[in-house]
Amino acid sequence: MSDNDPQRIAIETRVNGTSVHAEVESRTLLTDFLRQDLRLTGTNVGCEHGVCGACTVLFDGEPVRACLIFAVQANGHTIETVESLANSEEELHPLQEAFREAHALQCGFCTPGILMSLAPDLDEIAALDEDAIRERLSGNLCRCTGYQHIVDAIQSMNPEADGD
Repeated sequence: MSDNDPQRIAIETRVNGTSVHAEVESRTLLTDFLRQDLRLTGTNVGCEHGVCGACTVLFDGEPVRACLIFAVQANGHTIETVESLANSEEELHPLQEAFREAHALQCGFCTPGILMSLAPDLDEIAALDEDAIRERLSGNLCRCTGYQHIVDAIQSMNPEADGD
């Protein structure tokens, strides 16, 4: 190995419930590891500065921007991507179903990041009013929808809202 070759480091992580052993360059971003090495392309790369939210995944159950984390930092941790939400190809996660029903996506580029940002706190978020939902979505950039259908999808998940 020459001085110009990047260092490779062995990592062990759990991704979407599966144990993963890999060797990655020390400079590999988590987004690149997920998309290129593991072929989990639901994690999108947008701004590469942690601003747009398209790359949001769950890291030990908490939403994080995968473009700001090196793959080596996932060593010993659990990662969940949007591919982990649905129980099967036939049965969507309730949040995915709500988005489908409310037409809460257009191009779909931002959708995985939004879903992963909302999934951990779903019961809490569904009970929020429109302003609070919009505040919660402020970390995710969507250039197509105007957010109204996304807000509608989230509000549709609140069982108490049915009586309104």
